[in-house]
Amino acid sequence: MRRINLGAIWAEFVNLFLITVGIALAAAGYAIFQVPFNISAGGIGGLSIVVNHFTGVSVGLLYGLLNVPLLVLGFYQLGRWRFLMRTLVGVALFSLFTDLFLLYVPHFAPAFPITQDRLLTTIYGGIVGGIGGGLIYRAGATAGGTGILGRVIQLRTGVPLSQVYLYTDGLIVVTMGIVFGWEIALYSMLALFLNGLASDYALEGPSSVRTAMIVTDRPDALTTALMEGLARGVSRWPIQGGYTGQTRHMLLCTVYRPQVQELKRIVAETDEQAFLVIGDAHQALGAGFVPLKRRRRRG
Repeated sequence: MRRINLGAIWAEFVNLFLITVGIALAAAGYAIFQVPFNISAGGIGGLSIVVNHFTGVSVGLLYGLLNVPLLVLGFYQLGRWRFLMRTLVGVALFSLFTDLFLLYVPHFAPAFPITQDRLLTTIYGGIVGGIGGGLIYRAGATAGGTGILGRVIQLRTGVPLSQVYLYTDGLIVVTMGIVFGWEIALYSMLALFLNGLASDYALEGPSSVRTAMIVTDRPDALTTALMEGLARGVSRWPIQGGYTGQTRHMLLCTVYRPQVQELKRIVAETDEQAFLVIGDAHQALGAGFVPLKRRRRRG
């Protein structure tokens, strides 16, 4: 009899939870903060607002309908049934949550929109929606939209994905500017920028680690001092100076942010002539940091 993999079941449950929460947050940022002011971070959400302006059809339903041709395109270009089922669930949930928020929030909130300040609503809409998007991506899912078109174009032409998004979302923002005025377009561009920042933050988390590169003539002493003083591993290799041609050594050490001052002290006390560069790192995975786990492939 086939054994039940409880770890895989739990991982799928966590992914489903992240997808649901992420889509709910993305829909909340869109419906509560952006739709009342005709502001959107581009994409199908922005196009839905434009079409709603002329037809009166709910933006949630329009979001689902406008995604249909993109779903067909993605089915043939990005993985057929595996792609379709995952994306279809995301699109359906986003459409549902959007219409539910627009239907019920005005009845329960003391006032709707909850603020008349367009700048404030743009900021919160971009941040809340971006956090939701980051959680969706973190679970390996998508809520559809122009991301499907962007991925297809990138695979077919080799154009960077960020550049494709700039063209597709930028064109929709320009359309919103023509329909609703250029001030709305400016707010939408701000929402697009904040959405990307918040999405990256939710996807990768805060930068809590630092990487230090040290050029030194005392590699043995400095390696020992760093390993003993910080309890961190150190990698080293010989290098050659481009100007002097002298052979020196490069050390690489990754530490948590609170350890930076201690690292600088150790380097200064061990080798005053060392050259030290400290940079940000999004994540550190492996021994001594977050365990590196193999993700189970879905589908």
